[in-house]
Amino acid sequence: MMIPHRHDAGAAALLACIAIAGCAVGPEFERPSGPDTPHYLARDDEVVPPDPAQQRIVPADDVPATWWRAFGSKPIDTAVQRALERNGTLEAAKASLRASEETWRAGGGAFDPAVEASVSARRTRSAPIQQGSASRGEPFSVLAASTSVTFPLDIFGGRRRAVEGLQAQAELQAHAVSAARVALIANVVDACIALAGYRSQRRATLELIAFERDQLHGIDAQVRAGTAARFSSLTLQSLIAADEALLSELDQRISVTRHRLAVLQGTPPSELTAVDLDFADIQLPMELPLSLPSTLARQRPDILAAEARLHAASANIGVTTAAMFPSFDIAATYGAAGSNVANWLDPIGRFWTIGPALAAPLLNGGALAHARQAAIDDYQAQQATYRQTVVAALGEVADALQALRHDAQAVRAQEAASDTAREALRLVQANQRSGLVAYVDVLAADVALRRAAIGLVQAQAARYQDTVALLAALGGGEWAAPPTGARP
Repeated sequence: MMIPHRHDAGAAALLACIAIAGCAVGPEFERPSGPDTPHYLARDDEVVPPDPAQQRIVPADDVPATWWRAFGSKPIDTAVQRALERNGTLEAAKASLRASEETWRAGGGAFDPAVEASVSARRTRSAPIQQGSASRGEPFSVLAASTSVTFPLDIFGGRRRAVEGLQAQAELQAHAVSAARVALIANVVDACIALAGYRSQRRATLELIAFERDQLHGIDAQVRAGTAARFSSLTLQSLIAADEALLSELDQRISVTRHRLAVLQGTPPSELTAVDLDFADIQLPMELPLSLPSTLARQRPDILAAEARLHAASANIGVTTAAMFPSFDIAATYGAAGSNVANWLDPIGRFWTIGPALAAPLLNGGALAHARQAAIDDYQAQQATYRQTVVAALGEVADALQALRHDAQAVRAQEAASDTAREALRLVQANQRSGLVAYVDVLAADVALRRAAIGLVQAQAARYQDTVALLAALGGGEWAAPPTGARP
Protein backbone atom coordinates (compact mmCIF):
# COMPACT_ATOMS: atom_id res chain seq x y z
CA MET A 1 0.00 0.00 0.00
CA MET A 2 1.41 3.33 -1.04
CA ILE A 3 1.45 6.00 1.66
CA PRO A 4 0.88 9.49 0.22
CA HIS A 5 3.24 12.31 1.01
CA ARG A 6 1.88 14.65 3.72
CA HIS A 7 1.66 17.54 1.26
CA ASP A 8 -0.26 15.36 -1.16
CA ALA A 9 -2.58 14.31 1.65
CA GLY A 10 -3.25 17.95 2.59
CA ALA A 11 -3.97 18.85 -1.00
CA ALA A 12 -6.28 15.87 -1.32
CA ALA A 13 -8.17 16.93 1.80
CA LEU A 14 -8.56 20.46 0.46
CA LEU A 15 -9.79 19.14 -2.89
CA ALA A 16 -12.23 16.87 -1.10
CA CYS A 17 -13.64 19.84 0.82
CA ILE A 18 -14.00 21.83 -2.38
CA ALA A 19 -15.69 18.85 -4.04
CA ILE A 20 -18.43 18.80 -1.42
CA ALA A 21 -18.91 22.55 -1.65
CA GLY A 22 -22.19 21.93 -3.45
CA CYS A 23 -23.58 20.24 -0.34
CA ALA A 24 -25.26 22.03 2.55
CA VAL A 25 -25.76 20.58 6.00
CA GLY A 26 -29.16 20.68 7.63
CA PRO A 27 -32.55 19.48 6.34
CA GLU A 28 -33.86 20.30 2.88
CA PHE A 29 -37.16 22.12 3.40
CA GLU A 30 -40.31 20.47 2.08
CA ARG A 31 -43.67 22.21 2.08
CA PRO A 32 -46.04 20.67 4.60
CA SER A 33 -48.87 18.65 3.14
CA GLY A 34 -52.33 20.20 3.22
CA PRO A 35 -55.20 18.92 5.37
CA ASP A 36 -56.47 15.48 4.36
CA THR A 37 -60.13 16.25 4.94
CA PRO A 38 -62.16 17.41 1.92
CA HIS A 39 -64.81 19.02 4.14
CA TYR A 40 -65.04 21.98 6.49
CA LEU A 41 -68.02 20.75 8.52
CA ALA A 42 -68.69 17.55 10.40
CA ARG A 43 -71.18 16.51 7.70
CA ASP A 44 -70.82 16.92 3.99
CA ASP A 45 -73.47 19.62 3.86
CA GLU A 46 -71.51 22.80 3.13
CA VAL A 47 -72.38 22.50 -0.57
CA VAL A 48 -76.09 22.70 0.22
CA PRO A 49 -77.31 26.20 -0.75
CA PRO A 50 -78.05 28.26 2.38
CA ASP A 51 -80.86 29.98 0.49
CA PRO A 52 -81.30 28.80 -3.13
CA ALA A 53 -83.45 31.79 -4.01
CA GLN A 54 -80.86 34.37 -2.90
CA GLN A 55 -77.47 32.77 -2.29
CA ARG A 56 -75.70 29.52 -3.13
CA ILE A 57 -72.32 27.90 -2.53
CA VAL A 58 -70.10 27.13 -5.54
CA PRO A 59 -67.70 24.31 -4.50
CA ALA A 60 -64.05 24.16 -5.60
CA ASP A 61 -64.05 27.76 -6.80
CA ASP A 62 -61.67 30.60 -5.92
CA VAL A 63 -62.46 33.97 -4.40
CA PRO A 64 -61.89 36.74 -6.99
CA ALA A 65 -59.19 39.31 -6.27
CA THR A 66 -61.73 42.17 -6.06
CA TRP A 67 -64.40 40.18 -4.22
CA TRP A 68 -65.87 43.22 -2.48
CA ARG A 69 -67.22 44.50 -5.80
CA ALA A 70 -69.74 41.63 -5.75
CA PHE A 71 -71.77 43.76 -3.30
CA GLY A 72 -72.41 46.23 -6.13
CA SER A 73 -71.87 49.33 -3.99
CA LYS A 74 -69.86 52.27 -5.26
CA PRO A 75 -69.43 53.72 -1.72
CA ILE A 76 -67.96 50.39 -0.58
CA ASP A 77 -65.57 50.35 -3.54
CA THR A 78 -64.47 53.91 -2.73
CA ALA A 79 -64.00 53.15 0.98
CA VAL A 80 -61.86 50.10 0.20
CA GLN A 81 -59.71 52.04 -2.25
CA ARG A 82 -59.12 54.83 0.26
CA ALA A 83 -58.16 52.34 2.94
CA LEU A 84 -55.69 50.57 0.63
CA GLU A 85 -54.08 53.92 -0.19
CA ARG A 86 -53.95 55.45 3.30
CA ASN A 87 -54.00 52.78 6.00
CA GLY A 88 -50.86 53.06 8.12
CA THR A 89 -50.78 49.43 9.21
CA LEU A 90 -50.77 48.25 5.61
CA GLU A 91 -48.09 50.79 4.68
CA ALA A 92 -45.95 49.61 7.61
CA ALA A 93 -46.30 46.01 6.41
CA LYS A 94 -45.19 47.04 2.91
CA ALA A 95 -42.19 48.90 4.33
CA SER A 96 -41.24 45.83 6.38
CA LEU A 97 -41.47 43.76 3.20
CA ARG A 98 -39.13 46.14 1.37
CA ALA A 99 -36.68 46.04 4.27
CA SER A 100 -36.81 42.25 4.35
CA GLU A 101 -36.17 42.02 0.61
CA GLU A 102 -33.19 44.37 0.89
CA THR A 103 -31.81 42.24 3.73
CA TRP A 104 -32.20 39.18 1.49
CA ARG A 105 -30.32 40.94 -1.30
CA ALA A 106 -27.60 41.96 1.15
CA GLY A 107 -27.27 38.38 2.35
CA GLY A 108 -26.84 37.18 -1.22
CA GLY A 109 -23.55 39.09 -1.36
CA ALA A 110 -21.99 36.52 0.97
CA PHE A 111 -21.16 34.36 -2.06
CA ASP A 112 -19.26 37.11 -3.93
CA PRO A 113 -15.60 37.94 -3.38
CA ALA A 114 -15.07 40.81 -0.96
CA VAL A 115 -12.70 43.44 -2.34
CA GLU A 116 -11.35 46.16 -0.07
CA ALA A 117 -8.88 49.00 -0.61
CA SER A 118 -7.03 50.81 2.15
CA VAL A 119 -4.69 53.79 2.33
CA SER A 120 -2.85 54.80 5.48
CA ALA A 121 -0.35 57.49 6.45
CA ARG A 122 1.55 57.22 9.74
CA ARG A 123 4.31 59.18 11.46
CA THR A 124 6.02 57.04 14.06
CA ARG A 125 9.13 56.71 16.20
CA SER A 126 10.53 53.40 17.42
CA ALA A 127 12.47 52.70 20.62
CA PRO A 128 15.57 50.63 19.66
CA ILE A 129 16.12 49.82 23.33
CA GLN A 130 13.26 47.36 22.99
CA GLN A 131 15.46 45.35 20.63
CA GLY A 132 18.54 45.72 22.88
CA SER A 133 20.12 48.60 20.94
CA ALA A 134 21.43 51.74 22.62
CA SER A 135 21.07 53.82 19.45
CA ARG A 136 18.72 56.75 19.27
CA GLY A 137 15.43 56.15 17.58
CA GLU A 138 14.49 58.50 14.79
CA PRO A 139 10.96 59.34 13.69
CA PHE A 140 9.92 58.27 10.21
CA SER A 141 6.89 58.32 7.95
CA VAL A 142 5.13 55.38 6.32
CA LEU A 143 2.55 55.72 3.55
CA ALA A 144 0.88 52.50 2.45
CA ALA A 145 -1.84 51.50 0.00
CA SER A 146 -3.19 48.00 -0.51
CA THR A 147 -6.02 46.01 -2.03
CA SER A 148 -7.29 42.77 -0.58
CA VAL A 149 -9.63 40.13 -2.00
CA THR A 150 -11.34 37.51 0.14
CA PHE A 151 -13.26 34.65 -1.46
CA PRO A 152 -15.42 32.61 0.93
CA LEU A 153 -15.65 28.85 0.39
CA ASP A 154 -19.10 27.80 1.59
CA ILE A 155 -18.02 24.20 2.07
CA PHE A 156 -20.77 23.16 4.46
CA GLY A 157 -23.46 25.49 3.16
CA GLY A 158 -23.81 27.69 6.21
CA ARG A 159 -24.01 30.84 4.09
CA ARG A 160 -26.49 29.23 1.71
CA ARG A 161 -28.72 28.24 4.59
CA ALA A 162 -28.48 31.78 5.99
CA VAL A 163 -29.57 33.27 2.66
CA GLU A 164 -32.31 30.65 2.44
CA GLY A 165 -33.54 31.83 5.83
CA LEU A 166 -33.48 35.45 4.66
CA GLN A 167 -35.51 34.44 1.61
CA ALA A 168 -38.05 32.77 3.88
CA GLN A 169 -38.23 35.92 5.98
CA ALA A 170 -38.92 37.97 2.85
CA GLU A 171 -41.67 35.55 1.86
CA LEU A 172 -43.05 35.81 5.38
CA GLN A 173 -43.27 39.59 5.06
CA ALA A 174 -44.93 39.27 1.65
CA HIS A 175 -47.61 37.05 3.17
CA ALA A 176 -47.93 39.47 6.09
CA VAL A 177 -48.76 42.21 3.58
CA SER A 178 -51.38 39.95 2.00
CA ALA A 179 -52.84 39.11 5.40
CA ALA A 180 -52.98 42.81 6.28
CA ARG A 181 -54.80 43.51 3.00
CA VAL A 182 -57.34 40.76 3.65
CA ALA A 183 -58.04 41.97 7.18
CA LEU A 184 -58.21 45.61 6.10
CA ILE A 185 -60.59 45.03 3.19
CA ALA A 186 -62.82 42.73 5.24
CA ASN A 187 -63.00 45.23 8.10
CA VAL A 188 -63.83 48.10 5.74
CA VAL A 189 -66.59 46.18 3.95
CA ASP A 190 -67.96 44.92 7.28
CA ALA A 191 -68.00 48.46 8.67
CA CYS A 192 -69.76 49.78 5.55
CA ILE A 193 -72.45 47.11 5.78
CA ALA A 194 -72.89 47.72 9.51
CA LEU A 195 -73.17 51.46 8.93
CA ALA A 196 -75.76 50.98 6.18
CA GLY A 197 -77.72 48.57 8.37
CA TYR A 198 -77.72 50.91 11.35
CA ARG A 199 -78.84 53.79 9.16
CA SER A 200 -81.74 51.74 7.79
CA GLN A 201 -82.74 50.69 11.29
CA ARG A 202 -82.53 54.29 12.45
CA ARG A 203 -84.70 55.47 9.59
CA ALA A 204 -87.31 52.80 10.33
CA THR A 205 -87.18 53.61 14.05
CA LEU A 206 -87.73 57.32 13.38
CA GLU A 207 -90.72 56.46 11.21
CA LEU A 208 -92.04 54.20 13.94
CA ILE A 209 -91.65 56.90 16.62
CA ALA A 210 -93.33 59.47 14.37
CA PHE A 211 -96.22 57.07 13.77
CA GLU A 212 -96.52 56.31 17.48
CA ARG A 213 -96.56 60.02 18.36
CA ASP A 214 -99.33 60.66 15.84
CA GLN A 215 -101.30 57.82 17.32
CA LEU A 216 -100.64 59.13 20.84
CA HIS A 217 -102.32 62.44 19.96
CA GLY A 218 -105.41 60.58 18.82
CA ILE A 219 -105.53 58.33 21.87
CA ASP A 220 -105.03 61.27 24.25
CA ALA A 221 -108.00 62.96 22.58
CA GLN A 222 -110.06 59.81 23.07
CA VAL A 223 -108.98 59.61 26.73
CA ARG A 224 -110.08 63.21 27.29
CA ALA A 225 -113.37 62.43 25.57
CA GLY A 226 -113.82 59.38 27.77
CA THR A 227 -113.90 56.93 24.85
CA ALA A 228 -110.53 55.31 25.62
CA ALA A 229 -108.88 54.07 28.77
CA ARG A 230 -105.93 55.88 30.30
CA PHE A 231 -103.77 52.74 30.16
CA SER A 232 -103.85 52.88 26.35
CA SER A 233 -102.09 56.24 26.43
CA LEU A 234 -99.60 55.05 29.04
CA THR A 235 -98.84 51.90 27.08
CA LEU A 236 -98.09 53.90 23.95
CA GLN A 237 -95.94 56.37 25.88
CA SER A 238 -93.89 53.44 27.18
CA LEU A 239 -93.41 52.14 23.64
CA ILE A 240 -92.26 55.56 22.46
CA ALA A 241 -89.74 55.84 25.32
CA ALA A 242 -88.35 52.37 24.52
CA ASP A 243 -87.99 53.24 20.83
CA GLU A 244 -86.27 56.53 21.65
CA ALA A 245 -83.80 54.62 23.81
CA LEU A 246 -83.21 52.26 20.86
CA LEU A 247 -82.70 55.31 18.65
CA SER A 248 -79.98 56.63 20.98
CA GLU A 249 -78.28 53.25 20.90
CA LEU A 250 -78.37 53.22 17.10
CA ASP A 251 -76.92 56.75 16.99
CA GLN A 252 -74.04 55.57 19.18
CA ARG A 253 -73.41 52.56 16.96
CA ILE A 254 -73.43 54.75 13.87
CA SER A 255 -70.89 57.12 15.44
CA VAL A 256 -68.60 54.27 16.52
CA THR A 257 -68.81 52.64 13.09
CA ARG A 258 -68.02 55.93 11.34
CA HIS A 259 -64.99 56.40 13.58
CA ARG A 260 -63.90 52.82 12.90
CA LEU A 261 -64.20 53.39 9.16
CA ALA A 262 -62.16 56.58 9.44
CA VAL A 263 -59.38 54.81 11.33
CA LEU A 264 -59.31 51.99 8.78
CA GLN A 265 -58.89 54.62 6.06
CA GLY A 266 -56.02 56.25 7.95
CA THR A 267 -58.07 59.40 8.51
CA PRO A 268 -58.88 61.18 11.78
CA PRO A 269 -62.61 60.77 12.58
CA SER A 270 -63.04 64.55 12.45
CA GLU A 271 -61.91 64.56 8.79
CA LEU A 272 -63.90 61.58 7.51
CA THR A 273 -65.79 62.30 4.31
CA ALA A 274 -69.50 61.63 4.66
CA VAL A 275 -70.29 58.04 3.64
CA ASP A 276 -73.55 57.87 1.70
CA LEU A 277 -74.57 54.26 2.24
CA ASP A 278 -78.06 52.90 1.79
CA PHE A 279 -78.60 49.31 2.78
CA ALA A 280 -81.17 48.82 0.02
CA ASP A 281 -78.46 49.63 -2.58
CA ILE A 282 -76.08 46.89 -1.39
CA GLN A 283 -76.43 43.62 -3.29
CA LEU A 284 -76.12 40.21 -1.69
CA PRO A 285 -73.56 38.15 -3.66
CA MET A 286 -75.54 35.36 -5.30
CA GLU A 287 -72.66 32.88 -5.65
CA LEU A 288 -70.20 32.16 -2.85
CA PRO A 289 -67.00 30.34 -3.90
CA LEU A 290 -65.74 27.57 -1.65
CA SER A 291 -62.26 26.17 -2.26
CA LEU A 292 -61.16 22.80 -0.88
CA PRO A 293 -59.33 22.71 2.48
CA SER A 294 -56.16 21.54 0.72
CA THR A 295 -56.38 24.53 -1.62
CA LEU A 296 -57.01 26.87 1.29
CA ALA A 297 -53.67 25.83 2.81
CA ARG A 298 -51.93 27.03 -0.38
CA GLN A 299 -53.81 30.32 -0.64
CA ARG A 300 -54.62 31.80 2.76
CA PRO A 301 -51.96 34.38 3.73
CA ASP A 302 -51.69 33.53 7.41
CA ILE A 303 -51.14 29.85 6.59
CA LEU A 304 -48.49 30.78 4.03
CA ALA A 305 -46.86 33.05 6.62
CA ALA A 306 -46.73 30.14 9.09
CA GLU A 307 -45.17 28.02 6.34
CA ALA A 308 -42.54 30.70 5.73
CA ARG A 309 -41.70 30.75 9.45
CA LEU A 310 -41.30 26.98 9.30
CA HIS A 311 -38.99 27.37 6.29
CA ALA A 312 -36.86 29.95 8.12
CA ALA A 313 -36.61 27.66 11.15
CA SER A 314 -35.52 24.78 8.89
CA ALA A 315 -32.80 26.92 7.32
CA ASN A 316 -31.59 27.97 10.77
CA ILE A 317 -30.90 24.32 11.60
CA GLY A 318 -28.47 24.29 8.67
CA VAL A 319 -26.86 27.54 9.81
CA THR A 320 -26.26 26.27 13.35
CA THR A 321 -25.07 22.89 12.07
CA ALA A 322 -22.57 24.47 9.67
CA ALA A 323 -21.21 26.60 12.52
CA MET A 324 -19.94 23.37 14.13
CA PHE A 325 -17.68 22.67 11.13
CA PRO A 326 -14.55 24.49 9.93
CA SER A 327 -14.88 27.55 7.72
CA PHE A 328 -12.60 28.19 4.74
CA ASP A 329 -11.58 31.38 2.97
CA ILE A 330 -9.04 32.27 0.30
CA ALA A 331 -7.52 35.74 0.68
CA ALA A 332 -5.02 37.79 -1.28
CA THR A 333 -3.48 41.20 -0.58
CA TYR A 334 -1.27 43.40 -2.76
CA GLY A 335 0.11 46.81 -1.87
CA ALA A 336 3.00 49.23 -1.65
CA ALA A 337 4.54 51.23 1.19
CA GLY A 338 7.16 53.91 1.52
CA SER A 339 8.08 57.16 3.18
CA ASN A 340 6.19 59.04 0.46
CA VAL A 341 4.00 58.32 -2.53
CA ALA A 342 6.98 58.34 -4.91
CA ASN A 343 8.48 55.37 -3.01
CA TRP A 344 5.49 53.24 -4.00
CA LEU A 345 7.10 52.78 -7.42
CA ASP A 346 10.18 51.24 -5.85
CA PRO A 347 9.91 47.40 -5.88
CA ILE A 348 11.41 47.29 -2.41
CA GLY A 349 8.24 48.77 -0.98
CA ARG A 350 5.82 46.34 -2.57
CA PHE A 351 4.21 43.55 -0.59
CA TRP A 352 1.65 40.81 -1.19
CA THR A 353 0.11 37.77 0.45
CA ILE A 354 -2.09 34.94 -0.86
CA GLY A 355 -3.37 31.72 0.60
CA PRO A 356 -6.21 29.83 2.21
CA ALA A 357 -7.40 30.26 5.77
CA LEU A 358 -9.18 27.77 7.98
CA ALA A 359 -10.97 28.41 11.24
CA ALA A 360 -12.40 25.56 13.24
CA PRO A 361 -14.25 25.63 16.58
CA LEU A 362 -12.50 23.60 19.26
CA LEU A 363 -13.80 24.42 22.73
CA ASN A 364 -16.90 26.55 23.25
CA GLY A 365 -18.56 25.01 26.27
CA GLY A 366 -21.15 23.24 24.12
CA ALA A 367 -22.58 26.54 22.91
CA LEU A 368 -22.73 25.44 19.27
CA ALA A 369 -24.40 22.13 20.10
CA HIS A 370 -26.97 23.87 22.25
CA ALA A 371 -27.59 26.46 19.54
CA ARG A 372 -28.26 23.67 17.04
CA GLN A 373 -30.62 21.92 19.44
CA ALA A 374 -32.43 25.21 20.04
CA ALA A 375 -32.88 25.56 16.27
CA ILE A 376 -34.31 22.04 16.09
CA ASP A 377 -36.71 22.78 18.96
CA ASP A 378 -37.77 26.02 17.27
CA TYR A 379 -38.46 24.09 14.06
CA GLN A 380 -40.69 21.68 15.96
CA ALA A 381 -42.49 24.63 17.56
CA GLN A 382 -43.09 26.15 14.12
CA GLN A 383 -44.43 22.82 12.90
CA ALA A 384 -46.99 22.80 15.70
CA THR A 385 -47.84 26.45 15.03
CA TYR A 386 -48.37 25.70 11.34
CA ARG A 387 -50.73 22.81 12.08
CA GLN A 388 -52.73 24.91 14.52
CA THR A 389 -52.90 27.80 12.03
CA VAL A 390 -54.41 25.45 9.44
CA VAL A 391 -56.91 24.08 11.94
CA ALA A 392 -57.91 27.59 13.03
CA ALA A 393 -58.42 28.62 9.39
CA LEU A 394 -60.64 25.60 8.76
CA GLY A 395 -62.59 26.55 11.89
CA GLU A 396 -63.16 30.09 10.65
CA VAL A 397 -64.51 28.83 7.33
CA ALA A 398 -66.74 26.32 9.11
CA ASP A 399 -68.07 29.06 11.41
CA ALA A 400 -68.86 31.31 8.45
CA LEU A 401 -70.62 28.51 6.57
CA GLN A 402 -72.78 27.66 9.56
CA ALA A 403 -73.47 31.34 10.22
CA LEU A 404 -74.69 31.81 6.64
CA ARG A 405 -76.98 28.81 6.98
CA HIS A 406 -78.45 30.20 10.18
CA ASP A 407 -78.65 33.68 8.67
CA ALA A 408 -80.73 32.31 5.81
CA GLN A 409 -83.06 30.70 8.33
CA ALA A 410 -83.28 33.93 10.31
CA VAL A 411 -84.05 35.98 7.18
CA ARG A 412 -86.77 33.55 6.14
CA ALA A 413 -88.23 33.68 9.65
CA GLN A 414 -88.18 37.49 9.66
CA GLU A 415 -89.77 37.60 6.21
CA ALA A 416 -92.49 35.25 7.46
CA ALA A 417 -92.95 37.45 10.53
CA SER A 418 -93.28 40.54 8.31
CA ASP A 419 -95.83 38.79 6.07
CA THR A 420 -97.78 37.62 9.08
CA ALA A 421 -97.72 41.06 10.68
CA ARG A 422 -98.86 42.65 7.43
CA GLU A 423 -101.78 40.23 7.11
CA ALA A 424 -102.67 40.70 10.79
CA LEU A 425 -102.76 44.46 10.31
CA ARG A 426 -105.04 44.06 7.29
CA LEU A 427 -107.48 41.90 9.26
CA VAL A 428 -107.44 44.13 12.33
CA GLN A 429 -108.10 47.19 10.20
CA ALA A 430 -111.06 45.46 8.58
CA ASN A 431 -112.44 44.42 11.96
CA GLN A 432 -111.90 47.91 13.35
CA ARG A 433 -113.88 49.40 10.48
CA SER A 434 -116.66 46.94 11.33
CA GLY A 435 -116.56 47.95 14.99
CA LEU A 436 -115.38 44.55 16.18
CA VAL A 437 -112.09 45.68 17.74
CA ALA A 438 -110.80 48.86 19.32
CA TYR A 439 -108.42 51.21 17.58
CA VAL A 440 -105.68 50.30 20.05
CA ASP A 441 -105.59 46.84 18.46
CA VAL A 442 -104.98 48.43 15.08
CA LEU A 443 -102.16 50.43 16.61
CA ALA A 444 -100.58 47.33 18.13
CA ALA A 445 -100.74 45.49 14.79
CA ASP A 446 -99.17 48.44 12.96
CA VAL A 447 -96.35 48.67 15.51
CA ALA A 448 -95.72 44.92 15.19
CA LEU A 449 -95.39 45.26 11.41
CA ARG A 450 -92.87 48.08 11.72
CA ARG A 451 -90.85 46.18 14.30
CA ALA A 452 -90.81 43.13 12.03
CA ALA A 453 -89.37 45.33 9.27
CA ILE A 454 -86.58 46.44 11.60
CA GLY A 455 -85.88 42.81 12.55
CA LEU A 456 -85.66 41.89 8.87
CA VAL A 457 -83.03 44.57 8.26
CA GLN A 458 -81.01 43.25 11.20
CA ALA A 459 -81.16 39.67 9.88
CA GLN A 460 -80.19 40.77 6.38
CA ALA A 461 -77.26 42.83 7.65
CA ALA A 462 -76.00 39.83 9.64
CA ARG A 463 -76.09 37.69 6.50
CA TYR A 464 -74.16 40.31 4.53
CA GLN A 465 -71.52 40.52 7.26
CA ASP A 466 -71.17 36.74 7.50
CA THR A 467 -70.74 36.68 3.72
CA VAL A 468 -67.78 39.02 4.20
CA ALA A 469 -66.45 36.73 6.94
CA LEU A 470 -66.57 33.70 4.63
CA LEU A 471 -64.79 35.46 1.76
CA ALA A 472 -62.09 36.72 4.13
CA ALA A 473 -61.72 33.29 5.78
CA LEU A 474 -61.10 31.77 2.34
CA GLY A 475 -58.13 34.10 1.86
CA GLY A 476 -59.77 37.13 0.32
CA GLY A 477 -58.50 36.42 -3.20
CA GLU A 478 -54.97 37.56 -2.33
CA TRP A 479 -53.33 34.92 -4.55
CA ALA A 480 -55.05 36.57 -7.52
CA ALA A 481 -54.11 40.11 -6.43
CA PRO A 482 -51.13 42.01 -7.90
CA PRO A 483 -47.73 40.93 -6.45
CA THR A 484 -46.92 42.66 -3.16
CA GLY A 485 -43.14 42.40 -3.48
CA ALA A 486 -40.39 41.81 -5.99
CA ARG A 487 -37.76 39.10 -5.91
CA PRO A 488 -34.08 40.01 -5.86
